[in-house]
Amino acid sequence: MLSFTAFRIIALLEGVSFLLLLGVAMPLKYIYMTPLAVQVIGPIHGLLFMLFCAYLIMILKRHTLPAKVGVWGFLAGILPFGTLVFDGYIKKKVAGDGRDVI
Repeated sequence: MLSFTAFRIIALLEGVSFLLLLGVAMPLKYIYMTPLAVQVIGPIHGLLFMLFCAYLIMILKRHTLPAKVGVWGFLAGILPFGTLVFDGYIKKKVAGDGRDVI
Protein backbone atom coordinates (compact mmCIF):
# COMPACT_ATOMS: atom_id res chain seq x y z
CA MET A 1 0.00 0.00 0.00
CA LEU A 2 1.28 3.42 -0.94
CA SER A 3 1.55 5.87 1.88
CA PHE A 4 1.71 9.59 1.21
CA THR A 5 3.37 9.98 4.61
CA ALA A 6 6.12 7.58 3.50
CA PHE A 7 6.62 9.67 0.36
CA ARG A 8 6.97 12.82 2.45
CA ILE A 9 9.49 11.13 4.76
CA ILE A 10 11.52 9.87 1.80
CA ALA A 11 11.43 13.35 0.25
CA LEU A 12 12.71 14.87 3.48
CA LEU A 13 15.46 12.27 3.88
CA GLU A 14 16.49 12.65 0.23
CA GLY A 15 16.73 16.41 0.63
CA VAL A 16 18.77 16.14 3.82
CA SER A 17 21.08 13.51 2.31
CA PHE A 18 21.69 15.74 -0.71
CA LEU A 19 22.56 18.67 1.53
CA LEU A 20 24.90 16.45 3.57
CA LEU A 21 26.53 15.22 0.38
CA LEU A 22 27.07 18.73 -0.98
CA GLY A 23 27.73 20.54 2.29
CA VAL A 24 29.75 18.00 4.26
CA ALA A 25 30.96 15.05 2.22
CA MET A 26 32.16 16.90 -0.89
CA PRO A 27 34.17 19.51 1.06
CA LEU A 28 35.72 16.72 3.13
CA LYS A 29 36.72 14.93 -0.05
CA TYR A 30 38.10 17.86 -2.02
CA ILE A 31 39.44 20.14 0.72
CA TYR A 32 40.65 17.63 3.31
CA MET A 33 41.27 14.70 0.93
CA THR A 34 39.00 12.41 2.94
CA PRO A 35 36.76 10.51 0.49
CA LEU A 36 35.13 8.27 3.11
CA ALA A 37 32.16 10.59 3.69
CA VAL A 38 31.29 10.58 -0.03
CA GLN A 39 31.66 6.79 -0.12
CA VAL A 40 29.15 6.49 2.72
CA ILE A 41 26.68 9.31 2.03
CA GLY A 42 26.77 8.99 -1.78
CA PRO A 43 25.14 5.55 -2.04
CA ILE A 44 22.62 6.42 0.69
CA HIS A 45 21.63 9.54 -1.22
CA GLY A 46 21.44 7.53 -4.47
CA LEU A 47 19.07 5.00 -2.91
CA LEU A 48 16.91 7.74 -1.42
CA PHE A 49 16.78 9.54 -4.78
CA MET A 50 15.62 6.36 -6.54
CA LEU A 51 12.99 5.78 -3.84
CA PHE A 52 11.87 9.41 -4.17
CA CYS A 53 11.44 9.02 -7.94
CA ALA A 54 9.60 5.69 -7.58
CA TYR A 55 7.24 7.06 -4.94
CA LEU A 56 6.72 10.21 -7.01
CA ILE A 57 5.53 8.09 -9.94
CA MET A 58 3.21 6.10 -7.68
CA ILE A 59 1.77 9.28 -6.13
CA LEU A 60 1.21 10.75 -9.60
CA LYS A 61 -0.68 7.65 -10.74
CA ARG A 62 -2.68 7.21 -7.55
CA HIS A 63 -3.85 10.81 -7.43
CA THR A 64 -4.05 11.29 -11.21
CA LEU A 65 -1.85 14.35 -11.17
CA PRO A 66 -0.63 15.86 -14.46
CA ALA A 67 2.79 15.01 -15.88
CA LYS A 68 3.85 18.60 -15.22
CA VAL A 69 3.76 17.86 -11.49
CA GLY A 70 6.02 14.85 -12.09
CA VAL A 71 8.51 16.98 -14.00
CA TRP A 72 8.56 19.53 -11.17
CA GLY A 73 9.02 16.71 -8.67
CA PHE A 74 11.93 15.23 -10.57
CA LEU A 75 13.56 18.66 -10.89
CA ALA A 76 13.01 19.19 -7.17
CA GLY A 77 14.91 15.97 -6.53
CA ILE A 78 18.02 17.24 -8.29
CA LEU A 79 18.07 20.74 -6.75
CA PRO A 80 19.30 21.53 -3.23
CA PHE A 81 16.29 22.19 -0.96
CA GLY A 82 14.08 21.14 -3.88
CA THR A 83 12.34 18.22 -2.20
CA LEU A 84 11.68 20.34 0.86
CA VAL A 85 9.89 22.96 -1.25
CA PHE A 86 8.13 20.32 -3.38
CA ASP A 87 6.78 18.65 -0.23
CA GLY A 88 4.54 21.61 0.55
CA TYR A 89 3.44 21.90 -3.07
CA ILE A 90 2.51 18.24 -3.50
CA LYS A 91 0.77 18.15 -0.12
CA LYS A 92 -1.60 20.90 -1.27
CA LYS A 93 -2.18 19.19 -4.63
CA VAL A 94 -2.92 15.78 -3.12
CA ALA A 95 -5.04 17.13 -0.27
CA GLY A 96 -7.05 19.15 -2.80
CA ASP A 97 -8.06 16.14 -4.91
CA GLY A 98 -10.39 14.79 -2.20
CA ARG A 99 -8.67 11.42 -1.83
CA ASP A 100 -7.09 9.96 1.26
CA VAL A 101 -3.54 11.25 1.61
CA ILE A 102 -2.43 8.52 3.98
